[in-house]
Amino acid sequence: MRLYTYFRSSAAYRVRIALGLKQLDWEAVPVHLLRDGGQQHSEAYKKKNPAELVPVLEDAGQVFTQSLAIIEYLDEAYPTTQALLPDDPVARAHIRGLALQIACDIHPLNNLRVLQYLEKNAAWDTAQRQQWYLHWVGTGLEAFEKQLAVYNTSGEYCYGSQPTLADVCLIPQVFNAQRFGYAIDHLPRVAQAVQACSQLPAFIQAEPAQQMDAE
Repeated sequence: MRLYTYFRSSAAYRVRIALGLKQLDWEAVPVHLLRDGGQQHSEAYKKKNPAELVPVLEDAGQVFTQSLAIIEYLDEAYPTTQALLPDDPVARAHIRGLALQIACDIHPLNNLRVLQYLEKNAAWDTAQRQQWYLHWVGTGLEAFEKQLAVYNTSGEYCYGSQPTLADVCLIPQVFNAQRFGYAIDHLPRVAQAVQACSQLPAFIQAEPAQQMDAE
């Protein structure tokens, strides 16, 4: 099993956490998103993912793209380890909804290629990019906090007493938010989930600083 990854990519970070929670062995293949004009734009990589994004997972002769699809594949293909989505259809839909709030509503607005576009094509300076980032990540995480108040009546994680797909998506987003100067002190349920996840080996080993391509 090989994961094409970049140490600071939120999407790749999600898959690294999932691989750890599923206790799977895998090989990292770093793809530097800035070096050489962005190695994800190389012809060789585009054959694996025409969207020119990380991550890509290779397993059992198949190639998979899109982090949430990869994670759900891992959950279904390797069911004997910890489940990231429960069997109950209501809980499953709630957790998917939380994950999609991050993966579809927050992350795309703050992805590297969006920030690069604002810099190169809209001539935004660092302060303007920062303002854009903080506005959208704040809007998204504050809504996520309110949703947790509805869904999570007990347990220290996003949805109950063990990490799920929602936590797998939350932790990388919070990491990037804090890197841009966004604090989560006013989001107690988010902060509680982050604290709980930070104690688990799967989350620790997936941290950007722990990766072979960390800078």
